[in-house]
Amino acid sequence: MGESNWAGNHVYAADAVATPRTVDEVREAVAAATHVKALGSRHCFNDIADSPGGVLLDLRGLEVPVEIGDGTVTVGGAARYGDFAAQLHAAGFALPNLASLPHITVAGSVATGTHGSGRRLPGLASAVSAVELVTANGELRTFTRAHAEFPGLVVGLGALGVVTRLTLDVVPAFDVRQDVFDGLPWEAADRHFDEIEDAGYSVSMFTNWANDSIDQVWIKSRADAFTARTDLFGAVPADGPRHPAHAAGISADNGTPQQGVPGPWHDRLPHFALAFTPSVGDELQSEYFVPYEHAVAAARAVREIGDLLAPLLLVSEIRAIAGDELWLSPCHGGDRVAFHFTWQPRQPEVEAVLPALEERLAPFGARAHWGKLFHTAGTYPRIDDFRVLAAELDPSGKFRNPFLERHVFGPDS
Repeated sequence: MGESNWAGNHVYAADAVATPRTVDEVREAVAAATHVKALGSRHCFNDIADSPGGVLLDLRGLEVPVEIGDGTVTVGGAARYGDFAAQLHAAGFALPNLASLPHITVAGSVATGTHGSGRRLPGLASAVSAVELVTANGELRTFTRAHAEFPGLVVGLGALGVVTRLTLDVVPAFDVRQDVFDGLPWEAADRHFDEIEDAGYSVSMFTNWANDSIDQVWIKSRADAFTARTDLFGAVPADGPRHPAHAAGISADNGTPQQGVPGPWHDRLPHFALAFTPSVGDELQSEYFVPYEHAVAAARAVREIGDLLAPLLLVSEIRAIAGDELWLSPCHGGDRVAFHFTWQPRQPEVEAVLPALEERLAPFGARAHWGKLFHTAGTYPRIDDFRVLAAELDPSGKFRNPFLERHVFGPDS
């Protein structure tokens, strides 16, 4: 078929690609297909969106208007966060959090449990209050928090239907500033982890795991709740803008403004600006979530194989996320710390080190990000309930594919 993902490391399996423009066209396409999956921004790095022998629905042209209501915003499933954030801000509202890339679609981000950063901020899916879904027979159904199955629908992995609209909770608009600190000693990070995570609204640490110090700490603070500091447990203020992969020589040109200059939430919470190539561009990604209380011990375990990981890394990010009760969310059941790995585009070598990395993190109950490269997904207490829900909404398995059979429906999942 020739259609590939954002990174170019995966060509989708499907017989055809359809480009519906309306919700009714989505319904017709789903009803007529034997196997079908949806495509959004194509930011996943694995085969989660494959539809072998079936159809892929490219939803980038889906015409669904943005509707700002009383405490909510409703958008099309294919809308990218960066497409409507400024409009939302102009109306006096904000989303509580954003991921590091504004380029990703709402539906895809939510379906895979994608998140931003912040010890007291849950993942993006927690903002969802309603989901409009085209189910296997082409029926259009809307689910809200009033439905008992709602916690199983939101992080749905594309296994339950095609999402055409989502309603998100909003808060009053706010401004954010970014301050970057260089050279945080690992010993200080271990000893003051909670204090560092509480230093701002959103905190990210960047490392290659092989050095004695963390390269950078990005602190994103609400402008109305900012405390000035000249030192962060031994880390010093950066003398200029930074890219997360600054140590690899990557220019900061595609980043959002730093050095304490306040600006709208949507122009500071992401690491990267919408107008530029996100992150490094030519890269692969993996990410693992461990319970917050195990963060320091898990980081020490990863550092023990830092010399194995560093030659393949562009950069690695550590950030905290508040827990939620969404069945297949990596943060289900309690607060988590995520270890994110931005790899060089050397997939065979990356795949070869993942077992060693997962072995190090397994004792801490690690779960993998559903949209990135991994071998073992981790344990989810509500996965049997999710399987029952999938059987009800998709009895013929129209939305299933090899990824879902391996990690959700298979005997070893």
